[in-house]
Formats: sequence, structure tokens, C-alpha cells
Amino acid sequence: MPPERHKATLPILFGIIVIDLIGFGIVIPVLPFYADAFGASAFTLGLLLTIHAAMQALFAPLWGRLADRIGRRPVMLCTIAGTSASLLILGLADSLLQLFVARLLSGVFAANISVATAYVGDVTDEDERTRWMGMVGASFGVGFLIGPAIGGILAPFGYGVPMLVAAGLAAVNFVYAVAVLKEPPSHRPVAGGRVRIRVLANARVRNLCATYFLFTFAVTQLETVFAYFMKDSFGYDVPQVAWILVLMAFVMASIQGGAIRRLVTRFGERSLVVFGVTLMGVSFAAIPWPHVVGVLLVPLLGSAVGRAVSQPSLLGLVSFQTTHSTRGAVMGVFQASASAARVVGPLAAGALYDWEHPAPFLLAGLLMVAALGTTKALGMRPEGLDEGKPA
Repeated sequence: MPPERHKATLPILFGIIVIDLIGFGIVIPVLPFYADAFGASAFTLGLLLTIHAAMQALFAPLWGRLADRIGRRPVMLCTIAGTSASLLILGLADSLLQLFVARLLSGVFAANISVATAYVGDVTDEDERTRWMGMVGASFGVGFLIGPAIGGILAPFGYGVPMLVAAGLAAVNFVYAVAVLKEPPSHRPVAGGRVRIRVLANARVRNLCATYFLFTFAVTQLETVFAYFMKDSFGYDVPQVAWILVLMAFVMASIQGGAIRRLVTRFGERSLVVFGVTLMGVSFAAIPWPHVVGVLLVPLLGSAVGRAVSQPSLLGLVSFQTTHSTRGAVMGVFQASASAARVVGPLAAGALYDWEHPAPFLLAGLLMVAALGTTKALGMRPEGLDEGKPA
């Protein structure tokens, strides 16, 4: 298939990602209340999120290397099918133990995004790659826009109902992917061990992974305890929390789906990372203090804007450090740095919230300060990348 035809499959890929993330988004506002119904504390909720992230951190690099060997398409199909099975178990759970089993399995198969970003890198040129990585981010935004809304609407019928709907969506997504998703251009043989070690020892990749680790650690502080915070502070339930998440997702999708290309062209990826990280740090630290939801929306939306401009810029920067034969492995390790943050982040958030409600948000602000330090070492786009010799 000519390169133009491969690029034409990108809308199909993004459609698959969107459907997958809608299913994931359905779970987000419901899971804390689902766990709370079984008597889970904030720390126990953190454990529930951690087990998913731990499995993702363990398996994402393995899926990435497998995608380099056998192709992107079969790995995507396998992970989508596994996601559907894990959501089915989650929807049918009648104990906290079964929630843990379902989240463990969901983590094992949560490699779609790292494989999808490798696919995008396979079929795009360097000068347009951040734009398409922004579309991956926009897919997150659309998924988190529609998913929480569906979760909020269905939750009154029982916390398991939204999970079963998400499982059904994943099953439909699998059938759709089997029918329409094509394999991108053939990859060269996977680099040998020494080459792979040299690639992953790249100083720029290490700095990007460190930044993404801190970035994700901070984001997990909000994600883990936000539902409990809104319930304890304002008496909110699933539908009300869901609509706030929908609003934040709308802001992110609007930026990543439209403005990110112009912003990258004008300011560059590194400058956007610095701006986004700074805005997120200020916003996170301000979240605990408003006593009116209308005022609270200001830092919440500020954090959404910061995330919208910095996340695709980080994805673009790391993609410039890869080649066709190593892209899956490097993207897998990059994703694993975020997964590692999601292992320790929810535990910290839950423990800190049980101790003092503002503590997780203040920690998130400090983590963004630390991330500013790592962004100073981020390089700009490398020029003249040679196959097999990342910058």
C-alpha cells in the first residue's frame, strides 16, 4: 500500500481509539463510587487504580516489542478483546475482590495507546507528526467527553450497568477493527539487544520519560481523589462529577483537535511543555481552596488547558527520537514511565487524602515544579535522523 493510502487509515485508527477511550471514560466517574459502595477508603481506591497501572507498566513494553515484531494490527486486536473481557468482569462484580481482578486484567491489556502512537509515527513525516499526535490527544478528549457523560447517565441504574455498556462497546470496537484496520508499512527487523539498549539509553528519551513520569504522577493526584473530594466537599454524586469531567474533556479536545498545530508551529513543542507544566502546577495547588464550585472550575479548567498543550508536545518530542524498527519499543517504554507514575501516584493520593484533603493537590503542584527542571534538558526536533540511529 502506498504511503498516502496508509495515512488514509489514520481516521480509522482514531475512530478505534475514540471508541476504546469512550469505554475507558465511562469507568472514570463511576469506579470511585462503585468502590465506595463496597466500603473502599481513598487509599483502597488508590490500590484499585495502582493494580491496573502496575500491570500496564509491566506489559506495555512487552506489547510494544511484540508490535515491532509481528505488527501493530494483531496487537491492537488482542488488547481490544482483552479490554472487553475485563470490563465484563468489572460490570458483573459483586465484591471488592472482583473489582481488583477486573482492574488487574484491564491493566494487562491497556497497551492500545502506545501501539497506536507507534502506528501514527509509522505513517507520518516528522514535520507533521506532532499534529497527528495531537489528534491522539484529541481522541482522549473525545473519549473523555462522551464516556463520563454516558457513565453519569447510566450510573443511577446501578454502578455495574455503565461497565457492561463499556464492555459491549469494546466488543463492537473489536469487530470494527478486524474489518477495517490495516497494518502500516512493513517494519525492518527489530533491532538487536545492543541497539535497543543504545536507543533507550538516549539522554533525550530519559529526560522525556522523567518529565512524563512527573507529569502523570501529578495528574493521578487529581484523578484518584477528585470524586471523593467533590462528594466530601460539595455532596456531589456520579452525574454531577461526570459533567465536570465532561467540561474538562471538552476543553482538552477543543485545543488538541484544533489549536495544537498552530501552537506548535508558532511556539514549538518544548515551549508548550514548559507553559503547560507551569499552568498545571498553579492550577493543581489552587484546587483545594475554593468553597464554591463555580470558582473551583477556574483551576480545574486551567489544569485541562495545561494538559492539552503539554501532553501531545511530549508525545511529539519522544517520537522524534525513534526509528521504524524501534518506535514500538521506545513508545512502550515512554508509556511505561507514565504507568510507573500511575503505580505510585494513586497510593500517594489515597494516603494523603485520608490524612488531609488538600495534600494530594499540593503534592501535584510540587511535582509540576520538579517537572519544570526536567524540561530544561528537553531538546528541540532533531534534524537528519538516520534509520537505526535516533538523535
